[in-house]
Amino acid sequence: METTLRGVGVSHGVAIGEVRHMGTAVLEPPAKQIPAEEAEREQGRARQAVEAVAADLVARGNLAGGEAQHVLEAQAMMAQDPELMADVDRRIAVGSTAERGVYDAFAAYRALLANAGEYLAGRVADLDDVRNRIVARLLGVPMPGVPDSDQPYVLIARDLAPADTALLDPTLVLGFVTEEGGPTSHSAILARALGVPAVVALPGAGEIAEGTVVAVDGSTGEIFVEPSEEKRAEMESASAARKAALSAVTGPGATSDGHKVPLLANVGGPADVPAAVEAGAEGVGLFRTEFLFLDDSKQAPSEEKQIAAYRAVLEAFPEGRVVVRVLDAGADKPLDFLTPADEPNPALGVRGLRSLLDHPDVLRTQLTALSRAAEGLPVYLEVMAPMVADRADAKAFADACREAGLRAKFGAMVEIPSAALRARSILQEVEFLSLGTNDLAQYTFAADRQVGAVSRLQDPWQPALLDLVALSAEAARAEGKSCGVCGEAASDPVLACVLTGLGVTSLSMGAASIPYVRATLAKHTLAQCERAASAARAADSADEARLAAQAVLSGE
Repeated sequence: METTLRGVGVSHGVAIGEVRHMGTAVLEPPAKQIPAEEAEREQGRARQAVEAVAADLVARGNLAGGEAQHVLEAQAMMAQDPELMADVDRRIAVGSTAERGVYDAFAAYRALLANAGEYLAGRVADLDDVRNRIVARLLGVPMPGVPDSDQPYVLIARDLAPADTALLDPTLVLGFVTEEGGPTSHSAILARALGVPAVVALPGAGEIAEGTVVAVDGSTGEIFVEPSEEKRAEMESASAARKAALSAVTGPGATSDGHKVPLLANVGGPADVPAAVEAGAEGVGLFRTEFLFLDDSKQAPSEEKQIAAYRAVLEAFPEGRVVVRVLDAGADKPLDFLTPADEPNPALGVRGLRSLLDHPDVLRTQLTALSRAAEGLPVYLEVMAPMVADRADAKAFADACREAGLRAKFGAMVEIPSAALRARSILQEVEFLSLGTNDLAQYTFAADRQVGAVSRLQDPWQPALLDLVALSAEAARAEGKSCGVCGEAASDPVLACVLTGLGVTSLSMGAASIPYVRATLAKHTLAQCERAASAARAADSADEARLAAQAVLSGE
């Protein structure tokens, strides 16, 4: 009998197939004592296992490329964390086996983060995955992971670590469903990059029996268990129509009455550029430069290394617009040479621009590298600061850009509610705004963006979040300046129409979402977008806002 479940759709498309479950997690190793003379050998085993797992993660990243590579390299660094390894050694020295020492050290670190309320607790899937891989290697059992199958299937898991998501084979994994996670988790971002339909934050997903046929709609978040033939035909027909519509619309982003809305790509480095170009991106709306810095948490990359990476991206978009975000370190992206190690809540501490202003040499080197990378290129370079709170922040960043001799537009990201509320003041110092809706939602609703339990508050359709977007766009319009969106909200085609109606002047997203957004915008006039935006803001919940906007756009 057909039943319907609903989670959070995070990657467009339809998948219909039999369920396969993720491999079981590693069992807890026995807590047995070893003689003192075996401690050194066990410590050696632990170090070898850690190095092997880190090497495997890096290798997986090299195979995956793009943003996935940066995520997996960061996870490899987590495996080799010196404090964790020191704790493992201490536990083995007092009698633990290598596998038990690793298990307990990771458990203590996990508990420490949770008890301190740290933002890093949101990366618990990453942390658990690293632990499971090390312990599995020490126990000599198969790694937990994606099941082996010769036939295409829908993957169901409690959560997916980046190492698993990055190497999903789209010819076999039709789509995936997870119980945990949120719309801005690593797995969701990588699913969009892969173009795999995905639904997250679906409690009870693990109870769907192996082999059950399900239909997954990655746009609406709906899961149909044992769908009827009529439902399958309906979803397949809708999917085919959607693909036809995508291929029929080409060129720059615009509404049906010609209002231009540039569609840009979010990239993490040169490896992400080919997909953006293929999708018809009109430039880059968010170049996340922090991935370059995560290669070595001990020191900043040299100016020459930065120049090479920046120039590779800039050269791909001649006459196009490339918006670069300077280093956004802190919170879930700590760097030993830059961010404090003892903050009780890094998400609310010295993060982003605050870190850079405390280390002006790092900021100066990056700005100089950007300036040199753009020399002689016909690209429209724009550089923006993350985590701008007020006019003083904006002025400090603009002054640093001028002192570095940077010939580009200077901008500010709107990720903190104070920046949206005082956007017009901030625009006295900078030339554009870019809304990071992921963090803006997190700070507006006090809802960690990686915790599935609060995913409803991370929904970019929340009317309060739309109000802040409108405030920012209105301020930019009043100052004759631009206001784009580079958060995950821009990847939702219907929400893209609403954002356009709110006055947003450009939209930036993962490359795989660009065709969907382009096709949807092309079906509606600017006036329809504005009416949809008004209807969404008048609602009292995210679900009501979504339905109200859809009703306007469908002509109901």
